[in-house]
Amino acid sequence: MSRALDISHMRRAIELARGQLGRTGANPAVGCVIAAGERVLGEGATGDGGRPHAEELALAAAGGQAAGATAYVTLEPCGVRSSGAASCARRLAEAGVARVVIASRDASVFAAEQGPAHLRAAGVAVEWGLLEAEAARLYEAYRPAKG
Repeated sequence: MSRALDISHMRRAIELARGQLGRTGANPAVGCVIAAGERVLGEGATGDGGRPHAEELALAAAGGQAAGATAYVTLEPCGVRSSGAASCARRLAEAGVARVVIASRDASVFAAEQGPAHLRAAGVAVEWGLLEAEAARLYEAYRPAKG
């Protein structure tokens, strides 16, 4: 995967998240793009009120094509859901995504590197920090859940 293509897909994820700022309640506005090379297979942003999560929407749009693809996410995928539902990290791993590129870290007790740890344990490549400064602007007002 070329660096320019990675940047292009992450910029799209940031654009998706930006469109949901102020509409996601206490949850952060996250953007996710699932792509295979230049081809976008699915994309999504956190829903109004905070549900569904961006990764859920992008995976639903990609369907079975997500296997072997790369997911570009503006904030690290959750490792635990407060609702008890499957975490975004688990959903990405079960869909067969081969690589997850993350812009920003999340200090929430539902994330805090739990999601990336689950992804790595499932054999998914995890990369951090692509366009981190751009994505960080999305989360200036976000106050993550603490333990």
